[in-house]
Amino acid sequence: MPFTTLRYEKIDRIAIATFATPDNLNGITETRLDELEAVLDDCEKDETLGALILTGEGRAFCVGLDLDLLDRTFNDLDFFDVIVARVNGIITRLENLDIPTIVANNGFTRAGGFEISLGCDFMIVADEAKVGDVHTDAGVVPAAVTLRLKRRVGDQRAKEILWGARWYKGQEAVDIGLAIKSVPLATLRDEAIAYARTMTDKPRATLATLKRIMRDGHGLSVAEGAALELEAFAHYNRTQPFGREGYTAFREKRVPSWKAA
Repeated sequence: MPFTTLRYEKIDRIAIATFATPDNLNGITETRLDELEAVLDDCEKDETLGALILTGEGRAFCVGLDLDLLDRTFNDLDFFDVIVARVNGIITRLENLDIPTIVANNGFTRAGGFEISLGCDFMIVADEAKVGDVHTDAGVVPAAVTLRLKRRVGDQRAKEILWGARWYKGQEAVDIGLAIKSVPLATLRDEAIAYARTMTDKPRATLATLKRIMRDGHGLSVAEGAALELEAFAHYNRTQPFGREGYTAFREKRVPSWKAA
């Protein structure tokens, strides 16, 4: 489909979706939701891909729902429910995607943009970027962030972020566990691509299995988690050739050939 709110490209095995409506600070519209769903459709179908990067153009990554859409939702609460369910569905699909997902926050990131960021496996922020939820400043409760944030940064810090509606800038976002690294804006895209490449040289099925174990293991006891991991280990070794190829390559002192496997 032709994209109007974002640019979608592929470099090597990396898909990059860049929000490209800087005039509305990359606010969420119904069209943007359509296009994000199309990006995820493609990432799910294209088994050559090894990672997805989300980023933005201009002063913001994404500041949540566009003002026109907010006007409509607050005047039709049933429609509001539909919209936030779509946002939540996109976040869930990001979490369930077989490949690593990276958000490269180039600027202001709040509300729905913050929620989408938390759906990604890794967050890389520009040094001057500001990220936060800020729903409570407007007397609004979030619809897709509370438990995800608690899992990312812990109970007390999540309360501070949500209840205090604080912005976190660059390195501070790293310090509290929101982001993995803070880099100059000028190098943000290159840094995100380089970070993705540390994972795209691995078999997709290998990382997908690890991602599922970590996702499905939330809330399990240590014993339950160990059982889950053992089951996944056994299934992986019986359905995928990559472990045997990796071991054989090690014994033969050569680089593994994942395509041959």
